[in-house]
Amino acid sequence: MSNSKSRMRYALLFAAVLVMALGAVSVAGAIPPKIIDVQILALNDFHGNLEPPSGSSGRIGTVNAGGVEYLATHIDALRSTNPNTVVVSAGDMIGASPLLSALFHDEPTIEAFNLMGLDFNAVGNHEFDEGWQELLRMQNGGCHPVDGCLDGDDFAGANFQYLAANVINDATGRPIFDPVGIKVFNRARIGFIGMTLEGTPSIVTPSGVEGLSFKDEADTANALVPILKSRGVETIVVLIHEGGAQTGAYNQCVGISGAIVDIVNRLDPEIDVVISGHTHQAYNCNINNKLVTSAASFGRLVTDIDLKIDRVSGEVTQMAANNVIVTRDVPKATLLTQLIAKYQAVAKPIADRVIGSITADITRAANAAGESALGDVIADAQLMDTARPGFGDALVAFMNPGGIRADFSYNQISGTEQPGEVTYGEMFTVQPFGNSLVTMDLTGAQIDTLLEQQFDNPAAGQTRILQVSNGFTYTWSQSAPTGSKVDAATIKINGVVVDPSATYRVTVNSFLADGGDNFAVLKQGTNRLGGAVDTDALEAYFTANSPVAPGPQNRITVVP
Repeated sequence: MSNSKSRMRYALLFAAVLVMALGAVSVAGAIPPKIIDVQILALNDFHGNLEPPSGSSGRIGTVNAGGVEYLATHIDALRSTNPNTVVVSAGDMIGASPLLSALFHDEPTIEAFNLMGLDFNAVGNHEFDEGWQELLRMQNGGCHPVDGCLDGDDFAGANFQYLAANVINDATGRPIFDPVGIKVFNRARIGFIGMTLEGTPSIVTPSGVEGLSFKDEADTANALVPILKSRGVETIVVLIHEGGAQTGAYNQCVGISGAIVDIVNRLDPEIDVVISGHTHQAYNCNINNKLVTSAASFGRLVTDIDLKIDRVSGEVTQMAANNVIVTRDVPKATLLTQLIAKYQAVAKPIADRVIGSITADITRAANAAGESALGDVIADAQLMDTARPGFGDALVAFMNPGGIRADFSYNQISGTEQPGEVTYGEMFTVQPFGNSLVTMDLTGAQIDTLLEQQFDNPAAGQTRILQVSNGFTYTWSQSAPTGSKVDAATIKINGVVVDPSATYRVTVNSFLADGGDNFAVLKQGTNRLGGAVDTDALEAYFTANSPVAPGPQNRITVVP
């Protein structure tokens, strides 16, 4: 009996303690803390770099950085410090990607960010590389309409949400994706506005954005502020694929300049944070009382943004950011390793095939005139492929510098090749867009106009110097006014001055042929003949000329 009573007393005591404990939990749950800590993890311009990028593209300073297996580990470690975490991207997650992603139309990159738990991605200009309908497939899933499912299974699409507030479908008058996304943490509502740069149509293939309009960034964001506030949102973050540059280290803001400065200065005071991209720069700034950040490119940095939000007002009371290097001294994320291995099994035999060799590094670094050794080589390859009778009869080829995405490094080893040998995968990384060559008739006067369109492009005081093939030479002046910078008497093909009234066969890629990079005169070219894919032309050049030496950089001359 005494044992029974003892057990009864113990049971009653346990029940009382349990009730007290439950009561304590209930009270704590009913009164959230006054200040809510929220963490935003941000990156930009990933460009499908699943594997660690090589050379300077794979470093922050002297630290090797990047690679999705390490990126996932860093994101998980940062996420573990705060349950109120949202992961975002400021555009160009895909497009201009290395072969491992590009071969599969960037499906592997979408799947990688699904595994990492990305929440929102603002569209960037490179998201439109394969056209906006293909971008819809990235969101919604399904096999590629032409190539099918190259990895042997279906593609489910993005678990995260694309945002495109300033990209309007002309047929419907509505954005092609949601303009905003909202996350709620303990009653704190955070609104994310996603946009690309207004100038996107001038830097992508025009056919890829046909039927779309791109609106002013600041005007678009400001118009959405009252709508977000009407939904109880007081903390507002802009994800914008436009940026700037500064001269300090990756966590500094020294002399920040560029388009992002004007945009931020025109933004509504209710906007708190601007996460930017496009320029592949790293900075951590305060501009016009707003936190403004960028995380370089290729997954080499993650920006850790910490916000303290008043639970009652919903306003940010404190904010800070830190650009964290994605070092490679952490364990690899197993699921991402498995994802890479899956696609490598299909891609590696293609990527590792040796196409030729080089005598030394061939780089994109331009001289004072704007000419690079690698630009010379690529332009020569395009001329070689289209100068043949019946294949274009071209006399000159022009290559846009923005289409050259990496360097050829003599000591880079990506497979089983020897130093100096170049693989297909390395070549594809240099020139990843898959543009076809187009040969057309231009008059000498139109060639002169083409060269003048290099200046104040894309903005006043800036230049886009086209790379030119062997045999084409000219001189431009730094001090001459725009529209008269090129001395027409110096424009020569094989030493003969170009006649303004004569007609010449000229080769460019399909991006330029459609007027890309603001070279509008190329749309006037006549008697067009389509040619090979640019990578096929470059491979043929390596086959015929290996070992390939760096270009001479002596075709364009600049004078004061």
